[in-house]
Amino acid sequence: MPSESRLNAAGRPQAADRLDDDRYPAYTMGRAAELIGATPGFLRALGEAGLISPTRSEGGHRRYSRRQLRRAARARELVDQGTPIEAACRIVRLEDDLETALRMNEELRREVVPPGGNGERRGK
Repeated sequence: MPSESRLNAAGRPQAADRLDDDRYPAYTMGRAAELIGATPGFLRALGEAGLISPTRSEGGHRRYSRRQLRRAARARELVDQGTPIEAACRIVRLEDDLETALRMNEELRREVVPPGGNGERRGK
């Protein structure tokens, strides 16, 4: 957690502290579309399909995070290959689920068998 001195008047982290935050909604719709080589309409369609949920600025404009842009870029690749948008969104969700499951499996495996361990469970 950032130190108190790194918080702004509203009690939020300073803008510079958010540069590494994958979930910070830093990109406008136009910039996001440009970055992934798509149209704003494509981003809206992904939002309607529930793949990404852009944050709204105080003025009501959609804002996207880097994590959302990675998901949108992957969906765009699939759509460009001829996959219907709904199916592309499902594939991206399943890929994310698989990545999460593999990461959890690896973490659990490290708990059970530490590097250089002999296969015996720790803690018992």
